[in-house]
Amino acid sequence: MDIIQKLAAEFKIKVSQVEHTVELIDEGNTIPFIARYRKEATGGLSDVTLRDMDERLKYLRNLQERKEEVLRLIDEQGKLTPQLEEEIAKAEVLQRVEDLYKPFKQKKATRASKAKEKGLEPLAMIIYAQLKTEGDPLTEAAAFVNPEKEVTTPEEALQGALDIIAEMIADDPEITKAVREKTFASGVMTTEATDPEEKTVYDMYYDRSEALAKIPNHRVLAINRGEKEKKLKVKVTVNTEEIHSLIAGSVIKNEKSIFFSLLTETIADAYKRLMAPSVEREMRNQLTERAEAEAVKIFAKNTESLLMTPPVKGKRVLSIDPGYRTGCKVAVLDETGKLRAYTTIYPTEPKNDIAGTEAVLKKLIEKYGVDIISIGNGTASRETEEVVSDFIKKNGYDISYTIVNEAGASVYSASKLATEEYPDLDVTTRGAMSLGRRLQDPLAELVKINPKSIGVGQYQHDINQKLLEGALTNVVEDCVNRVGVDLNTASPSLLSYISGINMGIAKNIVAYREEKGKFTDRKQLMNVSKLGEKAFKQCAGFLRIADGDNPLDATSVHPESYEAATAMMNKLGVSPDAIRRGGDKSIEEKIRSTYGTKNIKQGISAMAAELGIGDMTLADIVEEMKKPARDPREDAPPVVFRKDVKSFDDLKIDMELTGTVRNVVDFGAFVDIGVKNDGLVHISQMSDKYIKHPMDVVSVGDTVKVKIISIDREKMKVGLTMKI
Repeated sequence: MDIIQKLAAEFKIKVSQVEHTVELIDEGNTIPFIARYRKEATGGLSDVTLRDMDERLKYLRNLQERKEEVLRLIDEQGKLTPQLEEEIAKAEVLQRVEDLYKPFKQKKATRASKAKEKGLEPLAMIIYAQLKTEGDPLTEAAAFVNPEKEVTTPEEALQGALDIIAEMIADDPEITKAVREKTFASGVMTTEATDPEEKTVYDMYYDRSEALAKIPNHRVLAINRGEKEKKLKVKVTVNTEEIHSLIAGSVIKNEKSIFFSLLTETIADAYKRLMAPSVEREMRNQLTERAEAEAVKIFAKNTESLLMTPPVKGKRVLSIDPGYRTGCKVAVLDETGKLRAYTTIYPTEPKNDIAGTEAVLKKLIEKYGVDIISIGNGTASRETEEVVSDFIKKNGYDISYTIVNEAGASVYSASKLATEEYPDLDVTTRGAMSLGRRLQDPLAELVKINPKSIGVGQYQHDINQKLLEGALTNVVEDCVNRVGVDLNTASPSLLSYISGINMGIAKNIVAYREEKGKFTDRKQLMNVSKLGEKAFKQCAGFLRIADGDNPLDATSVHPESYEAATAMMNKLGVSPDAIRRGGDKSIEEKIRSTYGTKNIKQGISAMAAELGIGDMTLADIVEEMKKPARDPREDAPPVVFRKDVKSFDDLKIDMELTGTVRNVVDFGAFVDIGVKNDGLVHISQMSDKYIKHPMDVVSVGDTVKVKIISIDREKMKVGLTMKI
């Protein structure tokens, strides 16, 4: 089965869909472009499926290349048989290819290789054949004594031959596969404390055993971290007698052979000395890779939810970055995110200047007409929140506040990018301003920060950083292109994630904009330095011009479809001004009426045939005509605003609350319920039905109703349930 057919079978789609998709990828088209503008070719595959297919395509091509290389290397040794060639061709994973290649791989000097140099391989073959049932092993070995080759006794000859057999056993691909599978099925990971007297966060692993096949991903990562920090000792144990029996089933052919007991001992030696250490490493690596892949997936999904948080548009925001000794930094932003004022207040320890804080807040709110207050969720957040809540109530303001996740804000505010954007502001003011902008447009602000610094996952610092970075970059790219950006206001950071555009071109777009003024036509992009036809094709549909010469430039309709879109509008009597006014809600009715059908799909299909474009492309154009440049973030749960605050002492068992999901991990979700620490909804408390993962139920940013089921006042921990 070739790669195309294999992908079609794995993804359960048509071969033609895979062929077209692979062709588009090989041509250098980006995944967002293929997902949005080549639906006819792919059969409407989503960006998620396309990403998965792209990754799988790379793996299978890498596998094919390795197979060809291994076949060549074995053939060069003159040892390639038709059966081995067939086995390598059938291999479906890289590990199997490496197992088959192992006996032929050039090794450093080993006990077996030294024994072969001493001419003991024929003796090893005699022993392994197990044909002799009478006589004595040492008598057989005596014939191979050769002082010139440093074999001075029959015992030395026998030991050398057994070393060769031990390596043969360890290199046998079928035995290796069987031992690996048996170890995973029945092996146990045991952990113990390096220092049992020391209290650490790894207490639960101080004397623990868990089946390899059942250990959950988050515990694998926790154990890895504990071992790395030298707080835990970890080993994989397995029933060695069962493993010996398993190997013997492949090796022992004649129990009456005079070499039977020697082979039994050699099997134990081969396993203990040559197989067990590598198989244990493989098991640990396999579990770690699985856990890392899941952690990356969780991190990516959480990051996507955070990036796709709905923007709070048209609101004037007073943003507070809380702190203790150095005070709380305040920034006031207008509806467009422009900084109007900034200062510092001291409502928390050590100054506790409540009166001064309220006076400053009153002045700023009344002077700039503030609509919303945003508060960072870091140090001193809840203390600041209490002051703000009391202040709003005391003054009777029709203002609400919300808590904003400030992960990565300090990274951004001290970055080179922030310095270039706001050279006249200090680091703390930039941080406060960034928090306010996160509320106004989360996507536009968060793209300025390395996604790893946003911190919505588990064990992000312990997993493969290259894998994590690649996945998060893909997520940001998909989100930015799904939403689209305003060509005349987007920052270089935002533009750099657009399909076909890198940071260099993004900066050139901004430079062109500053020199020539606003873009009025998408075609002007072709005048931007280093933005050629190929890049234009990839990016044009995702870059919007709100008040350009051509109304279609404000939509996600690609310039390649303008002719068809214009013909459609002319035929249906849709004015271009309808796009500027927010779309034509009756366009589907006009299609049904024009083509005499009640079924909109049939109407679109008939019109698409007439216009010479694909059904899916026309369906997308129709959606754009109904609601131009629709923001997909509108479908996400709205931001939760508050006017009051609860202290930890207010909480009681069975109290019902509404909260916001801040993080989702393997074992549950952390929910902001308005007190200092987020509460935990364990996976077992999420639904009455069985769920495989918390992400099947909730995402970061979701608003959920919860009930308190446990309170640990000493550790400030709250247990929650969603089963209300």
